[in-house]
Amino acid sequence: MDYKRRAFIKELVREKDSAMASTCTHKVLEHCQISPPPGSVPTTSLPLTFFDIPWVGDIHVECLYFYEFSNPTQHFTQTILPTLKHSLSLTLQHFYPLVGNLLCPPPPTKPYILYNNGDSIPLTIVESANNFNHLIGNHPRDIIELDHLVPKLSPIQISNETFVFPLLALKITIFPNSGICIGITNLHVVDGWTSLNFMKSWASIVSAGGESIMTRLEKFLPYYDRDVIKDINGVEAILMNEYFGLRSTWKDSILGNNNALPLDHVQATFVLSRAQIQSLKKWLFAQSKNENGSTPQHLSRFVVTCAFIWVCLIKTQDQIGAISSNDFDEIYHFVFPADCRERLEVPVPMTYFGNCLALSVSAAKKSELLAENGVVVAARAIEKTISMIQSEPLKGADRWISDLMNLLKLGRLCTVSGSPSLGFYESDFGWGRPKKAEVVTRPMNISLAECGNEKDGIEIGLLLTKSAMDTFSSIIEQSLNFLH
Repeated sequence: MDYKRRAFIKELVREKDSAMASTCTHKVLEHCQISPPPGSVPTTSLPLTFFDIPWVGDIHVECLYFYEFSNPTQHFTQTILPTLKHSLSLTLQHFYPLVGNLLCPPPPTKPYILYNNGDSIPLTIVESANNFNHLIGNHPRDIIELDHLVPKLSPIQISNETFVFPLLALKITIFPNSGICIGITNLHVVDGWTSLNFMKSWASIVSAGGESIMTRLEKFLPYYDRDVIKDINGVEAILMNEYFGLRSTWKDSILGNNNALPLDHVQATFVLSRAQIQSLKKWLFAQSKNENGSTPQHLSRFVVTCAFIWVCLIKTQDQIGAISSNDFDEIYHFVFPADCRERLEVPVPMTYFGNCLALSVSAAKKSELLAENGVVVAARAIEKTISMIQSEPLKGADRWISDLMNLLKLGRLCTVSGSPSLGFYESDFGWGRPKKAEVVTRPMNISLAECGNEKDGIEIGLLLTKSAMDTFSSIIEQSLNFLH
């Protein structure tokens, strides 16, 4: 499409201007478009289901994958890059909706994904003089340093009153004689599992020398059949009405939004080892017995980690004065996505292309979370939510959009993205596993991933102001030391 290419050129100019204005040294080596092999995929539309509707719009996810690579830029561009491009084209043949656009027509037409024969995705190649080892560290790094590695989606367009959202953008940054970073930005309507399976498929083809070997790809290839999702409760009609209400505000809220970075923020990664998680579990069980309260039944590493981090965040906000000191009886919320693929009456394949997430909300009073047994309170709240999802995964599904909008207005919430079960560290392009995989997060959002170098550990990504991060780090350290 002509508008897509024009928008792409504008984005290239913006990136060059941004790089020149930065104190960092970034040199754009190439900006290209990658399509599936010619004639391999016909023009195809893909409908959305009620699981996708809450995520329709300019809601995107940004991930960075860092790999060690001890060769100069010339070696990369002449030897590695051609295979990366060819393999990417082959991968997109299987994940063709990613090359298309999310189309959101005016009411009463439902949004859908459309791939047109000849569509392509943007791929930018950049050389950076930044310190690779600094960027892959767990310590706080200025968000602008990570943002330089993140590809920007082509601008949203409006055609015949239809909003057109590009779905995917990629950027490869080479750090000469040090490493490579592959950045991916995709709309949330694509879903995390699909994005990760796309990366694993691309890596698999690259490591095979650019050959699309089906036996390697079978476990990653997307499942497109929408009939597997059953709307037995008529949820879609209700969510569509709420979606159309939100859509009516898009011209102001989306087209006028420049997504300004919180420049005073830093991102850091905190690691909970298997031993620390086990210590937290033992402490939680002991505290529950001492209170003669209910002993948690499903004390998974997810529950333990989320409860611990949620309480540490509330304590951080309280200490730095970011929340009112007079709202001890107010309810605070912890919002996380629950995968429903294996929880529905008809199980959904793990490679299903699209969302299959339930909005899960846990709640507790601020005073309870700040108390000595605050982590116990948080764990019980999260565990209760998970138990409800396991028994009735679609309960309240008709309120997913309205509930989330109300929570965002209240502001007393922490959200979760990612999951330690997604396999962020499983994309090996032939250079070994990633040295670091990172979700570029947002304030009061935590990202979760499996630990890159320790089985059953969890990595927690967090974006805070510099002073808040110092306070949070201190609270985390003191809390973990208390367990010993």
